[in-house]
Amino acid sequence: MRRGEWLETMPGRSVTSAEDKGEAIDRWLKETVRMPDKLLARLRREDGIQWRGDRLRLALFPPREPGIEPVWQELEVLHEDDFCLVVHKPAGMAVHPDGSGSGVTLDHAVAAHYAASGENCAVRHIHRLDKDTTGPVLYAKNEFAQAILDGAMREKTISRRYAAIVQGEVAKSLTVIDQPIGRDRHHAGRRRVSPGGQPAVTRIVGREVWQGASLLHIELETGRTHQIRVHLSHLGHPLYGDGLYGGPKAPEAEGARPLLRQALHGEALRFAHPWTGEELDIADPWPDDMLGLRHVLGGSSS
Repeated sequence: MRRGEWLETMPGRSVTSAEDKGEAIDRWLKETVRMPDKLLARLRREDGIQWRGDRLRLALFPPREPGIEPVWQELEVLHEDDFCLVVHKPAGMAVHPDGSGSGVTLDHAVAAHYAASGENCAVRHIHRLDKDTTGPVLYAKNEFAQAILDGAMREKTISRRYAAIVQGEVAKSLTVIDQPIGRDRHHAGRRRVSPGGQPAVTRIVGREVWQGASLLHIELETGRTHQIRVHLSHLGHPLYGDGLYGGPKAPEAEGARPLLRQALHGEALRFAHPWTGEELDIADPWPDDMLGLRHVLGGSSS
């Protein structure tokens, strides 16, 4: 239970029955909670670990500056608790500022959401999406959650599933694309498959094959810039609307919002909750422009 800046928890007999409570608490925090040594040391130094009867109090929610100016923007919250936040990123919005100093980013909008909710949280995104890709983005609301979720990203235990609508009928035999990706020397903003690039693995976990097009459900083992777009274009299946990588213009569906970007949407995010360990599977429904393209190309709109 959270009480202001403090989390109150009951670690059980491993601590309550121990002769040396301090040693038992440290061991429980390291082995069971997976608290990083650096954070544990800081809490000890700042009297942020207290034992009260059979309860352990941890100062996990100290007030922090957002680190970015709050700018109000309509924000679709997909999941929120004391440790993490998942929000939908719309097309045309970057996750964080790129140094140009222009444009409202998702980080600005999250800072405003925290301010409106009365939360003094630093804005900490755990992963990113391309500016024109829609889908869920995960944020950590305190230092403990950030450490655990950053570790999960490194260990590849956070699963991100995407939906991509591509040109051509993708063969059923294509399930894994394992091709290194590097910079394109002829175009600063583009990437390409390159023998000297960074390892990149894309897995196709589901598909619908239509006449002249395919819908692919994709999971990433790595998170290289433009990875899905580069891999599929390299194999002759560029995404609809992706002019940067040779994709065809998306046909318009009558009465639907036209797709003016690459046909790529993050449809689900799965991760273990940083404190409880509970498996969370957060779905993000398809936006209208993707639904319209699916309909016009002959796929189901459901």
